Amino acid sequence: MNDLLIELKHLDINQAGNWPVSLKVAALAILFFTIIAGGYFLVWQEQLETLEKVRAEEETLKNSYLAKKRSAVNLPLLREQLKEIEKNLRVLLKQLPDKSEMEALLIDINQAGLGRGLQFELFKPAAQETINTFYAELPVSIRVTGGYHDIGAFTSDVAQLSRIVTLNDINLKPGSDGRLVLDAVAKTFRYLDENELAKQTTGK
Repeated sequence: MNDLLIELKHLDINQAGNWPVSLKVAALAILFFTIIAGGYFLVWQEQLETLEKVRAEEETLKNSYLAKKRSAVNLPLLREQLKEIEKNLRVLLKQLPDKSEMEALLIDINQAGLGRGLQFELFKPAAQETINTFYAELPVSIRVTGGYHDIGAFTSDVAQLSRIVTLNDINLKPGSDGRLVLDAVAKTFRYLDENELAKQTTGK
């Protein structure tokens, strides 16, 4: 080992052609790995990182393209589905009265109870409607007294009205005269007119 160190100290870089073969091979190997390491850290590392980013972007773009392609292929079907949804929405909207029809709807609910021989002890529409995206909701507190079958027929009649009415918070209990007392909240709905829709859109 000492002889090798002494020999290395006396090597002249300008006389590299005269070095022993083993030293020439070792020097070339060191030089080769130095160049490779320098090239990696100074040039290739950044290029490899850029390549990985580009590959990731390529995968993202490919997935985006495939998703858009599937949408494009299914576009006619999606348009047909949209038309069907719009048609169903129009049908449902027809079941919602406008402002002018709300009073008639409340009368229909009242008549449904009277027609079954029920006695109304309470029929109180809420003081204010609840405004939603495209419709308004009006709760009506009701209390009716009558026989079991008559009350059942009344709830069936309400469900079969041409306009949408739902019975909520139902509470059925026996009355003092042997009949039953039904407490409930009948919710009626109406669609918003153009001015109300505009207010909903603008938030004013």
